[in-house]
Amino acid sequence: MALLRKINAKAKTEINTGFGINASDYGGRFVNKNGNPNIEKRGVQFFEKISWFHSMLELPRWKFFALIFAFYVIVNFLFALIYYFMGVEHLTGMNTNSELDKFGEAFFFSAQTFTTVGYGRISPSGFGTSAVAAIEALIGLLSFALATGLLYGRFSKPTAHIRFSENAVIGPYKDISGFMLRIAPFKNITLTDAEAKLTLGMVLEENGVKKNKFFPLDLELSTVNSLTLSWTIVHPITEESPLYGFTEADFNSIQGEFIVYIKAFDDKFSTTVVARSSYIFKEIVVGAKFIPMYHQNELGNKTILDLEKLNSFVPASINSQLITIDKVVNS
Repeated sequence: MALLRKINAKAKTEINTGFGINASDYGGRFVNKNGNPNIEKRGVQFFEKISWFHSMLELPRWKFFALIFAFYVIVNFLFALIYYFMGVEHLTGMNTNSELDKFGEAFFFSAQTFTTVGYGRISPSGFGTSAVAAIEALIGLLSFALATGLLYGRFSKPTAHIRFSENAVIGPYKDISGFMLRIAPFKNITLTDAEAKLTLGMVLEENGVKKNKFFPLDLELSTVNSLTLSWTIVHPITEESPLYGFTEADFNSIQGEFIVYIKAFDDKFSTTVVARSSYIFKEIVVGAKFIPMYHQNELGNKTILDLEKLNSFVPASINSQLITIDKVVNS
């Protein structure tokens, strides 16, 4: 309660975060490191709660192509079974010496039909086999149309392509201290009019009930004209900051999380892109500062942005009137 009174006396709260206020109903962090909400939806069937289009767009590249390949093999295997049990004698032009050869020829005939290649050596004979081949050809056309659309959607989807530092730090800032995290674009894109928003969420006890409290944090710079190099986002810890006067006991006794939102304009797609991440208290390094991650090249005519240094920091003394702790842990 003493901590709650201290924070409420100096910092304004935010109620439009989209997260609930009852801490007993909320589990874990608010936002995962990848920016997705830490939410599991129940009450609907599995296939009803999944958007297949969005899921296929978000799949890692290797999983996407592995799924396409697996679907291709399974469909052709099933149709090969159908042709095999209908009788391969209804497929003219086959050259087989064993049952395995018959199934193999049926499989590759299925692949040719599914892709509408149709080399012509093997062809269906009879109404039943021809009907199955026609249905398979239709399924193949629809499947490749969907696969092409998904592939184009993945290729053309506007994405922020911004990386966040794994840790945030609390270090010296001017004559006080500041909370800092770092971001950087990692692809050959141009992002302009970048905006940052930082929110601190904490679980505090009020009248014997644990509640989620959210505090918008003022930033040194909330916008930059062009995000071409790294950007260290700084929250100065002044007397108006909810972090001012925090002690080791405060960090050890409460659960807290910093949620960061980035919005920028991608001029290649002429659209706005967003990125999100979060830092729980145990991901914060107290008494540190980031080291520079860009420098001139050997000729002095180009700037090198070293993305491997995105999370590189060194120890640094901080103003003792801010925080006097050696480590931050999550309750």
